[in-house]
Amino acid sequence: MAELPKINIMTAGHVDAGKSTLIGRLLFDSGAIREDQMRKLKELAKELKKETFEFAFLMDRLKEERERGVTIDIMHTPFESKKYYYTVIDAPGHRDFVKNMITGASQADAAILVVSAKPGEGIQEQTREHTFLLKVLGINQLLVAINKMDAANYDEKRYNELVADVKKLLQSVGYKVDTMPFVPVSAYVGDNVVHKSDKMPWYKGPTLVDAMDSTIQPPEQPIDKPLRIPIQDAYSITGVGTVPVGRVETGVLKVNDKVIFMPSGAVGEVKTIEMFHKQQPEARPGDNIGFNVRGIGKNDAKRGDVCGHVNNPPTVAKEFTAQIIVLNHPTVITVGYTPVFHLGTASVACRIEEIIAKIDPKTGAVVQEHPDFIKTGDAARVRVIPTKPMVVEKQSDIPQLARFAIRDMGQTVAAGIVLDVVPAKK
Repeated sequence: MAELPKINIMTAGHVDAGKSTLIGRLLFDSGAIREDQMRKLKELAKELKKETFEFAFLMDRLKEERERGVTIDIMHTPFESKKYYYTVIDAPGHRDFVKNMITGASQADAAILVVSAKPGEGIQEQTREHTFLLKVLGINQLLVAINKMDAANYDEKRYNELVADVKKLLQSVGYKVDTMPFVPVSAYVGDNVVHKSDKMPWYKGPTLVDAMDSTIQPPEQPIDKPLRIPIQDAYSITGVGTVPVGRVETGVLKVNDKVIFMPSGAVGEVKTIEMFHKQQPEARPGDNIGFNVRGIGKNDAKRGDVCGHVNNPPTVAKEFTAQIIVLNHPTVITVGYTPVFHLGTASVACRIEEIIAKIDPKTGAVVQEHPDFIKTGDAARVRVIPTKPMVVEKQSDIPQLARFAIRDMGQTVAAGIVLDVVPAKK
């Protein structure tokens, strides 16, 4: 496998806009999935009376396999274009969307916003919500797929109408739309996803994959930053020892490195590094690895911990200041509210100690100092105290460990980024 640059891309958009079908089509048409696998899914879709769902099943079937499988292998589905090695994160409906997006095995480098052209669909509530979220979470590379063109009779007028609407929405959040691709596709039929369609002679632009290749830049590899590996899980393997599993976010891990796990403080030495069942001398940002560490016990490294080098350990926060956006809260958020913060692979209840200011999400300007409460749609700066030790880094140092989601009552109520951290005393 020639080393193409790796890109993590996710889909966003309303629940029925056809995100999974689009990904299924991308994988199938780019040759990542075989004909016979597709045929089986088509039969399954028929049996379940969901005739147009075979591509979506592709992702959902993999999801099931993923949940049963071991997490060392990458959780998402890769496909190659001429230029990049893409890993697609299929983000299901709203609730898991944020959780996957922030605590999932991967941070997205770019996103495809999927909007349905079907009459009566277009921009919907989640389209707005996801757009906001992408911006707050710092995903700046965006493409728009105007999907279900087949359901709109491949009508150019409908396409233009939606492009104008979506541009307005994106600009309102602060995206620059002048060079952004808006590709009319039918994921189900296969128009303009990988193969050029002859049904829309009025559209002169690239297919979705060509647009991805031409607009997305691979992320900078943050190898000069301190090592940070959020741990997804740790296995105790007889005859081998403790094997933590996680994705390298920043820095480089090498065999024989001395590492520390925070907040536990356990220290050990790296004996082997494994990726896709092959031993590697080192691991770099974006690599999903299992690594055997000598000198630590089974309970010294667990989900939610972060591994770093001994000379630059991950920061355990006594408190931190964050900028959040309230996405979906049934009432209001006031001082003393203690929901669960999901950051990296950790989920820890944290108390909102102070609402410093309400801010304009587009400009960052202060709208109101010390408001009594904030509600859905508001952006604010808050001071937060974790109820138990957790690793938190600032956006300006290690952005990969500064994004979080706030969940309560089974849903994501807010999302944000960490601006400043007061480290816990050693």
